[in-house]
Amino acid sequence: MPDKILHFKTGYQLQTLAFYTLLLIGMAGWTACSGIVPNSPTAVESKGLDPTGYTVQVGSFSIPSNAIRLSKTLQASGLNAYYFINKSGLYKVRFGNYPSNQIARKKAEYLLSTGIINDYYIVGPIDHKHDKTYIRNKIVKTAKRFLGAPYRWGGTSSTHGFDCSGLTMVVYRLNGLNLPRSSKTQWVLGRPVNQNQILKADLVFFATSGNKQISHVGIYIGADKFIHAPSKGKNIRIDSLSKKYFRQHFIGARTYL
Repeated sequence: MPDKILHFKTGYQLQTLAFYTLLLIGMAGWTACSGIVPNSPTAVESKGLDPTGYTVQVGSFSIPSNAIRLSKTLQASGLNAYYFINKSGLYKVRFGNYPSNQIARKKAEYLLSTGIINDYYIVGPIDHKHDKTYIRNKIVKTAKRFLGAPYRWGGTSSTHGFDCSGLTMVVYRLNGLNLPRSSKTQWVLGRPVNQNQILKADLVFFATSGNKQISHVGIYIGADKFIHAPSKGKNIRIDSLSKKYFRQHFIGARTYL
């Protein structure tokens, strides 16, 4: 389902109206996802995720380094910017999570006046009128778009990676759900799910650092499989919960739907 475009500032023409998000903000290694001890008092129950608000879409690049450069410029201005790739293979940048079209447009117009950006779209919230099964399937479909993407694609610099909790955050936000950035908060905001009751789009958590703290997270896609960003130098891939390594380090699952 393509995002609903609510406003377009003329300038450089973008080539598509369907956007798929890939996070810029990342940190290399398994420990980038480090979180909390699962049974700690801070692991409170969730009432669900808030929907994402209005975001500003800028740029359209064939070379990822250009999108990275723009994202870092926006980050330097205090914005939570990230770049992503759409179906056409072009790289684009988004920032913000604003409560209204007017507020998002005001921020975009300011950046336009300073010359930081050349044009923009305001992208509206996704309408969640569909049932949960539909949304779950959409999340899995989105996650599969990232398969094969190198772990080092993105990051806070050109050498740092797209860490595990960054992947889960991006996939959920792409589908209109405001999943937070860290695996710690992702765990806290989710509702517990028994291992034999995990459904598509639930998140699965692991303690891979030997201290029983959450240090890794992936997106369950069904049939005992999950998608995750493994570690620096490796591509985003599918693995099995039954694999010895993941079976030994599995901590639990959380649902948000």
